[in-house]
Amino acid sequence: DGNNSYRNEFYFGPNHFTTLKSYDQKYEKIIPLGGALVGWITRFVIIPLFDFLHRFISNFGIILLLMTIFLKIVVLPFAYKSFSSSAKMQAIKPEVDKLNEKYPKPEDAMKKQQAMMNLYQRAGINPMGGCLPMLLQFPILWAMFRFFPASIELRQQSFLWADDLSAYDDIINWGTEIWGLGDHLSLFCLLFCATNIVNTWISMRQQKDQMSSEQAAQMKMMRYMMYFMPIMFFFVFNTYSSGLCYYYFLSGLTSILMMWYLRKTTDDNKLLAQLEAYREKHKNDPKKLSGIA
Repeated sequence: DGNNSYRNEFYFGPNHFTTLKSYDQKYEKIIPLGGALVGWITRFVIIPLFDFLHRFISNFGIILLLMTIFLKIVVLPFAYKSFSSSAKMQAIKPEVDKLNEKYPKPEDAMKKQQAMMNLYQRAGINPMGGCLPMLLQFPILWAMFRFFPASIELRQQSFLWADDLSAYDDIINWGTEIWGLGDHLSLFCLLFCATNIVNTWISMRQQKDQMSSEQAAQMKMMRYMMYFMPIMFFFVFNTYSSGLCYYYFLSGLTSILMMWYLRKTTDDNKLLAQLEAYREKHKNDPKKLSGIA
């Protein structure tokens, strides 16, 4: 009848999370920051930390470096727990080898598995202790993956050889599209993949030191697949923002330095003494000694 009225609101401005949130109309929800857990980390950890550092520092490359250090400090207890579990597994490898010699036949697989688990119990080792703590870091890596495309602040911001941290840093551009690769090479992506290969080598070496020769032979194909993953990452991330690849490079580099430091400061003899002390303490504990063959 021509008497109806409608109230509309229009926003013309940057797709900036803090600015959108300031209107208190939930406009910030239009920015894709991830699901429940990842979105929570991005909203309440990553973005506030980024904004706080930006108040004092104008160079976004330095900001990303400091963010990497902060986040690595947060996950350091998990990294230490993972390394400690791997070091303990390596320390009892001679006893694992003895069990493999004691039960060489396939039909004794159940007895060997039971003896292995009993050995881990008596030494106070969780066989999954090296994996689970590292898995807890993935939500942070994924939160950073969602953060970079949503960060309008990085647009046209240069750092080192990258002219724009929101775009790829093409150190070489041949102008012709190649399927699966594009028309360029991104240096930060190359560095990210290189540190990933080094981290994979460190991880594979630690696992190999914990395995018997039989187990190592069985895992040979898996090791090849693990080395193949960083190569695949290059083809995926070559066209992603240089800021994201720069962060992943820093994250991989700090992981290498952390593992090197933990390895240098770990006393194998002291670790063995701790395991023996644990065994002595629980030698009369039926729960720890149950099922010994």
